[in-house]
Amino acid sequence: MTSEPLDVAIVGAGPAGMAAAIALRARGMSVAVFDEQPSPGGQIYRNVLKAGRDRRAAILGPDYVAGLDLAERFMACGADYKSRATVWRIGEDGLSWSSPQGGGDCAARRVLVATGAMERPFPVEGWTLPGVMTAGAAQILIKTSGAVADDAVFIGCGPLLYLVVYQYLQAGVRVRALLDTAEPGNRIKAALHLPGAIAAPSYLVKGVKLLAAIRRAGIAVHRNVSSVALVGEGRLSAVRWTDASGSHELSCERAFLHQGIVPNANITMAARCAHRWNERQLSWQPVIDGSGRTNLDWLSIAGDLGGIGGARAAELSGEIAAVAIANDFGRGAGRDHAAPRLRRARELLVRPFLDVLYRPRDGMRQPRLDDVIICRCEEVRRRDVAAAAAQGCPGPNQLKAFTRAGMGPCQGRLCGLTVGETLAGLREETPAQAGYFRIRMPIKPVTVGDIAGLSTTQGDQGS
Repeated sequence: MTSEPLDVAIVGAGPAGMAAAIALRARGMSVAVFDEQPSPGGQIYRNVLKAGRDRRAAILGPDYVAGLDLAERFMACGADYKSRATVWRIGEDGLSWSSPQGGGDCAARRVLVATGAMERPFPVEGWTLPGVMTAGAAQILIKTSGAVADDAVFIGCGPLLYLVVYQYLQAGVRVRALLDTAEPGNRIKAALHLPGAIAAPSYLVKGVKLLAAIRRAGIAVHRNVSSVALVGEGRLSAVRWTDASGSHELSCERAFLHQGIVPNANITMAARCAHRWNERQLSWQPVIDGSGRTNLDWLSIAGDLGGIGGARAAELSGEIAAVAIANDFGRGAGRDHAAPRLRRARELLVRPFLDVLYRPRDGMRQPRLDDVIICRCEEVRRRDVAAAAAQGCPGPNQLKAFTRAGMGPCQGRLCGLTVGETLAGLREETPAQAGYFRIRMPIKPVTVGDIAGLSTTQGDQGS
């Protein structure tokens, strides 16, 4: 550790992390920001400093380009920005990180985690075949390199699925079909939340625009899809599905899956801060107050990690958390954050409607077929989890000893929700009762040298 700690170390340079850094620097506080990407923006504004100035801006739309101003202000704010930096430990003394250029420890009086969201696992038959990716991955290809795939089939539900299809259309790419797995009853239940959504009309207008463009393009849209199988010998060759009209098969070489996004909470789980199960968003998330404070006095949270709300809400939550931290340090001049709180509350008005409308089916989150892989790292299948449950395995953490689920390089980040919900279903419990993996440091795979505090370079590692 360095002898003089920073005021705040921020993990994540998405909208929340960037906004927090800007606000803290404006109050004269010392700040370092650690992020795994080569440029700021997070997932939503990935590569915006470059892509937001070329043809990709027209493809990705104004909501993406809106991140350009934020990213430019972040780069100019004076924070110590460390790109390609993987944070593998956080604690009350700061954090530890590694990168291709070296790593080490960063002493800080406060840690603000803004690691955002990740796509929900979609564990169906054949989802690990080559040729199958997530819709988020398809969007990343556009943002980073402008790469696209003709004749892909998009499968799942959620706003991002339709957004990526729309962006593909803007890029002039052929889309083979769209299979919507949302239950028809969702629309009726969501209607109860329509008044709140109407109060934030921009989201509804955008949604109508996307659906109209997809309809005009003549893309085959199959709704009420109740089961999905991705088939092929060695790689994807076809998609099979069932809907109200029967069973169907469509040949294809690429499919993009999506069942919404969930908080990327491994790092706060490992820090042992309190979490709770959010039944509406079907995910675990940290317990925070209105200013992003957790039950640990050194740890604050901002952005989608604290609950899915979207890019604009995440940016505002970063500002709110920063003002609260500055006030805690006596550097905020007692500034009230009522205005950003009000704007964020308006941004969140549409969430209950979207959460209900795009709630994933139980069968798309908890596989029914025994051969379906649940933990991709350790190739643990549904039958392995069922056998462990039959032997009396009491919860996801103990399942590690029974099956090795969650013990691979991702440390349960990709399979944690599927394991918890599947085990809960088998034991006739709720996911909250079943619990979650006990995540430990290091959060990400690192070398022994990193843990020992040795700062290395790529050249050193290769010698």
